[in-house]
Amino acid sequence: MQTPPPQAFADAWVEAWNAHDVEAVLAHFHDDVVFSSPVAARVVPGSCGVVRGKAALRDYWTTALAGMPDLHFEVLAVYRGESSLVINYRNHRGGLVNEVLLFDGELVREGHGTYLE
Repeated sequence: MQTPPPQAFADAWVEAWNAHDVEAVLAHFHDDVVFSSPVAARVVPGSCGVVRGKAALRDYWTTALAGMPDLHFEVLAVYRGESSLVINYRNHRGGLVNEVLLFDGELVREGHGTYLE
């Protein structure tokens, strides 16, 4: 199964994040998406860092953005695999992050935010 065009996807993804447009980001995800992140472990009590479903992902990202009004991402590189993309970016705090996205068709079925320690 192919991924969407990597650079076009990353451009739309970062534009939505930098606009703080959660709905535009969510448009890239399946309704039954599974997403993991160490940030989710802090923001969503009891989640152990795993968020299941688009509605829960919306709640997580909306809550997280409320606490980060200066959020801004700079894409550094995009890597394409089979049914997967990795977006390497720098966040507003200067941290390096990889967003690992696994696709089912044109939409993300599973995502993982990974951070340089």
